[in-house]
Amino acid sequence: MQFVQNFPFMSIIISLFSGPLSSIIGGKKAKWINTAVISLIGLMSVAVLMYVIGTGESYVYTMGHFPAPWGNEIRVGILEASMAVFFCLIMLLCMLGGVYEREQEIEETKMNLYYVMVNLLLCSLLALIYTNDLFTAYVFVEINTISACGLIMIKQNGRTLEAATRYMIMSLLGSGLLLLGICFLYDLTGHLLMSNIKEQVYLIHDAGMYNMPLLVSLGLISVGLAIKSALFPFHSWLPDAYGYSTVSSAAILSSLVSKGYIFLLAKIFFRVIGFDIVRESKVINVLFVFGVAGMIMGSVSAIRENNIRRMIAFSSVAQIGYIYMGLGLGTMNGVIASIYHVISHAATKSLLFVAASGLTDVSDDSTEIRAMAGAGYRNKLAGVAFTVGSFSMVGIPMFSGFISKLLFAQAAVESMHKILPTLIALAISTILNAMYFMRTVILIYTPDRRSGVRKKKLRRITIKEQPSKTAALILFIILNLLLGLSSEPVIALFRSGLGMFA
Repeated sequence: MQFVQNFPFMSIIISLFSGPLSSIIGGKKAKWINTAVISLIGLMSVAVLMYVIGTGESYVYTMGHFPAPWGNEIRVGILEASMAVFFCLIMLLCMLGGVYEREQEIEETKMNLYYVMVNLLLCSLLALIYTNDLFTAYVFVEINTISACGLIMIKQNGRTLEAATRYMIMSLLGSGLLLLGICFLYDLTGHLLMSNIKEQVYLIHDAGMYNMPLLVSLGLISVGLAIKSALFPFHSWLPDAYGYSTVSSAAILSSLVSKGYIFLLAKIFFRVIGFDIVRESKVINVLFVFGVAGMIMGSVSAIRENNIRRMIAFSSVAQIGYIYMGLGLGTMNGVIASIYHVISHAATKSLLFVAASGLTDVSDDSTEIRAMAGAGYRNKLAGVAFTVGSFSMVGIPMFSGFISKLLFAQAAVESMHKILPTLIALAISTILNAMYFMRTVILIYTPDRRSGVRKKKLRRITIKEQPSKTAALILFIILNLLLGLSSEPVIALFRSGLGMFA
């Protein structure tokens, strides 16, 4: 075994142990450790990605050199390594873009605890990406949930405490359903290792036995992870959780946490049950219906919002609907479109949250959309960044969101019975996206007509004033343009990775 093959396991361990280390040191040192850990793991993930691309095949890393059921495994392929690289990049930029707000909103004595939660969250996301064991996945789902709650409530005001409570209640409901589904699968197959479960599931399916228990298990797992990823109508916790937490938390939660659950669901579809069996079960039809409903209803709720951060949060409900709609198409191209939208939405929604905080800074700290007239002039970079993110969400060519919608439309052509509702939903959702995002873009570039005294009090921010946020916004813009203008290599990478993944 080559040394680079140890990197996925080392990445999980490094992020896991950096959490307790951060708890016993000061906030500033914890910040530097967090930055170093994310950067190091990102570089290690790049090395792993280069290795699996070079070999052209995935590999299994057995921890402790004991086979199942005594040992545990992680499995590494192109898709897993790609997700690890991208998750590290997005998390690093989210942390970079929210430095100023964290210092203002989090008590100094609790700052190191914030980095504990971030490190544990990174650990859980990496474990969900790499693990080949279903129960291990459940354990890290719970670590993910607890870490996310900590990120929400770290501000410790009434809104965030309420949001964290609602998030915990809904997440525990989803976790309970997921655990029940795993228990049913274990009872049916006698295994927790994903590859072993899949072998037994195919034997059971071919023998025509236990079809109903298998369907119940698949349904429980799908609904549990749908609840945790805020698929409509299980999204009630999301607007407050994203809207009132600190900027870094909102960006990380919207771009990464829900995507970890979706990636786990894709793993279960392909590596535990088998995608052909999933198609036969008709569970994907249910996901398709709720995905389409989420695309529309999330956008309708966003139109009605006057708070810019809650508007962006409701937009996430619509974008998660896109991902589930792609999975619900039941084709490989639909899955590729969903995976591409995972990274497109993560890059764009993080950009929007960080840019919105820049607009809020120059609008007397108000998050009300009507208070942001002329904010694009008072903070030029934040205005440009918010415009880029909005164009991407609407689906303007050159930006990553356009590629996502194009891939969904192309995938829909392969599904005879779903092509019409998919194309109609894409058209309606695009119009609704334009209504609330373009309304905001126009407003931030509309001259402020308030009284002279009031206008003089409004702050102006230059590019040099907040260097960390400036760097994050510029890199987010570049990333969005790269995904929009150079999408073919990324799609080809995901296509080969999905073939290896399945």
